[in-house]
Amino acid sequence: MANEKILITGAGTGFGKNIAFSLAEKGKSVIAGVEIISQVSALEQEAKERGVSMQIEKLDVTNPKDREKAWGWDIDVLVNNAAVSEGGSLVDIPEENLRHQFEVNVFGPVLLTKGFARQMVERKSGRIVFVSSVSGLMADPLMGPYCGTKHATEAFADSLSKELQEFNVEVATINPGPYLTGFNDREFETWKTGSLIWKTQSSTTRKPLSLRAIRSERSHRTVGKSDSWRDESIPQRHSGKMIPQVKERMEAMWSKTTTEGLGERDETVQKSYEIEPGTPAE
Repeated sequence: MANEKILITGAGTGFGKNIAFSLAEKGKSVIAGVEIISQVSALEQEAKERGVSMQIEKLDVTNPKDREKAWGWDIDVLVNNAAVSEGGSLVDIPEENLRHQFEVNVFGPVLLTKGFARQMVERKSGRIVFVSSVSGLMADPLMGPYCGTKHATEAFADSLSKELQEFNVEVATINPGPYLTGFNDREFETWKTGSLIWKTQSSTTRKPLSLRAIRSERSHRTVGKSDSWRDESIPQRHSGKMIPQVKERMEAMWSKTTTEGLGERDETVQKSYEIEPGTPAE
């Protein structure tokens, strides 16, 4: 572990920056990837002041040239931390904002991971960590786009872990809740800039909701049956006969470690190879 080289994306602010400095202060070999060139000099100055040594590189995960450059750094651990969040109701958020979140939070990290994963497969060792969120396991109002990206991240990571375990490559996600890094504050500033659905619901000016307030509303809010347009209550998620299997798979995700089955082919991967077309669902 002492000689491992660790790349952290989105290391210019928040979690990424804290992770980079924490590891560097412990003597780890760290590459801090930042989105824009001005963050390079700022981080270099702070590292100098704090007396730590780390390699600081411009790495915009959405930039193909930056990704290609990064693949030459010969790393052992990849920490996919770069992310953005722009809050707002799903019906109001501009298309470009929606697409941007998926480019930064999903497609960029996955495309960056592909190059490193091939290298790790070749040498049969490595570790890939996706900084996801509790929003990858549940969804809250005014956070739909961000939650969508983190649910996608969970799916990609889960698939990748099964595909790479036979090559001794570990894959994991980290699911932090709200922390005071400024990330959530920036998210909820964006929804104020023209949310039609909220403005038309009241003639009074609504104050922006905080993440804490939304979580509180989510846990306490109830829907009266008397004014329901439905004849009966139905499940929010429909899986039919697959429900026990889905619950079993979700439970397995919580109990599985990154080293479980390492060096062996995952049974679901083998089943995918062997299953015949047209096989009915169990």
